[in-house]
Amino acid sequence: MSNHGFALTVLDVADKAGLEVMKIYQTDFEVNFKADESPVTAADLAAHRVIDQALAELSPDIPVLSEEAAAIPWSTRRHWHRFWLVDPIDGTRDFTQRSGEFTVNIALIEHGEPVLGVVTAPALGEAFWGVKGEGAWKREADGRVRRLSVVVPPARKRVVASKNHLNDDTRAFIESLGDHELVQAGSSLKFCRIAEGRADIYPRLGPTCEWDTGAAHAVLSAAGGKVTHLDGSPLRYGKEDVLNPHFIASAAWYRG
Repeated sequence: MSNHGFALTVLDVADKAGLEVMKIYQTDFEVNFKADESPVTAADLAAHRVIDQALAELSPDIPVLSEEAAAIPWSTRRHWHRFWLVDPIDGTRDFTQRSGEFTVNIALIEHGEPVLGVVTAPALGEAFWGVKGEGAWKREADGRVRRLSVVVPPARKRVVASKNHLNDDTRAFIESLGDHELVQAGSSLKFCRIAEGRADIYPRLGPTCEWDTGAAHAVLSAAGGKVTHLDGSPLRYGKEDVLNPHFIASAAWYRG
């Protein structure tokens, strides 16, 4: 199977998880909270079960790190050079607010780099996937598939941000860019909006975890973009601490 064919198989897994998510999204679901006060619903857990089982059947030799699984100690993870990185639902707040802008995320990490990623937005009917060295694609709500590529920015930069995470540091960074247009998007869709040419830069100067970003990072990179630390070095995965540092996702033209 080609890498792109492998990505389409993973896309099918994400679609199946999305179907389970939508069954719950259409009900009067209950919202619970984890120890870190982040929300979790039955939909997060249902999507996790679908993805975890499917990946175990697809690639039993590749371990899985999922937000909704039991914590795996660093003594085990430090030996992983290739692993699946999963966020069954990114944007649970968008899910609970019923904005539709939540995503199912599956990434394949190799030696710290996301080399394959699938992002689906079940409520919007959109899907994105990317493969290192092969490209990135979007499936529209009507089923049409098109290849993605970041674009040369217009004179007025389009900055994508989330209303749930627009803190003072992020506002200051955005203002430092000069003339700009603010594009609202939720969850990992912020990366995907850059990948499809609808935005130019996404600064994240607040906490995220590796599973929040891995899949969409792969899509953006395959579309010609990049995700870097504030010093310009690439964002990496498979660290002892799963928290990401602050980062900038952008088309390749951005130099900081």
